[in-house]
Amino acid sequence: MAYGRYLVVRLINALVVLIVVIFVISALFNKVAEDQLKVQIEENVRAATKDPAFARMSETKQKEFIENKREYYIQMYGLDKTYVERVLLRTKGTLTLNFGKSHKLPSPTGSKEVSTIIKEVLPRSILLFTTAGIIYSIIGILVGLKSAQRAGSSLDKGISIFALVTLSLPMWWVGMLFILLFAFKLHWFPASSYPLPQYENFFQYAGGVLYKMFLPLITIVFVSFGGWAYTSRNLVIGILQEDFVRVARAKGVPERKVIYGHVLRAAAPSIVTLTIFTLLGSIGGAIITESVFNWPGMGRLYWTAIQMNEITIIMGLTFVTVFLYLFGMVFADLIYGYLDPRIKVGVSGRM
Repeated sequence: MAYGRYLVVRLINALVVLIVVIFVISALFNKVAEDQLKVQIEENVRAATKDPAFARMSETKQKEFIENKREYYIQMYGLDKTYVERVLLRTKGTLTLNFGKSHKLPSPTGSKEVSTIIKEVLPRSILLFTTAGIIYSIIGILVGLKSAQRAGSSLDKGISIFALVTLSLPMWWVGMLFILLFAFKLHWFPASSYPLPQYENFFQYAGGVLYKMFLPLITIVFVSFGGWAYTSRNLVIGILQEDFVRVARAKGVPERKVIYGHVLRAAAPSIVTLTIFTLLGSIGGAIITESVFNWPGMGRLYWTAIQMNEITIIMGLTFVTVFLYLFGMVFADLIYGYLDPRIKVGVSGRM
């Protein structure tokens, strides 16, 4: 029961943080967003004056018509309210997923609804970075375990050097080298991941997407798995010195069971937490990587929105990114409690 109350408190804290962050973002971008709305209002008024009935009005009636139209749109968009009220309305709209419409940037299907635009690009980022994350985390953990078991060996030293080298390489730079090698020299893969293939057959579509995704995928895996191996290695080496490992070995427990049944279980909370935040960080912040490969995901949309001054899209993407991070924190707490019962005991004691 105490652990349940603890999770409820964490959920409430996450909700408060989300509201505060969106409120601050709304306050910062409010003026720019309102300037765009004013331009849109003038365009709407100008469009209304092209009605043949407007040309038949007297000059006085025309001025009155224009003022009434302008006032109508000002009230409709809430620009007649106080600054605080306007910021609160913008915050409420963002929190309720009512992001509004983009001004210039449509979705691939032609929609200007920001929620639709984000819905279309988010699965692509999840597909790329979740797939890459699963691959490099599994490889990194397995290699790290072998390295820890042979600490000080040539394998261990080689993995450590490889990890330090790949961690120091910018992913976008490695991506450009891979494009040069595999796209322009060997002609194995396309230099650009966009546009994605359009097939009626699911398997043809999946194969086409995988083909387009392969180059950014191997780039992410190549740059990331060495760091994972090094982190896992250091974590496992520390756990191998624990008393429970010595006791298990003294009892004659097979080494494979010691490593995968005892050591890996003890390292699981840290590894799972690192996995969650690595994936979430990549999904929300892969602006340069997606731009290099022209992958139509969240990162490239963020970059395009910044270039085109699309405040509504920027706010929508910011909301999704912050929400994912906060969700990851709460989810990590749940996983921690499941993998490490000591956390439940500690929480119960505090409650």
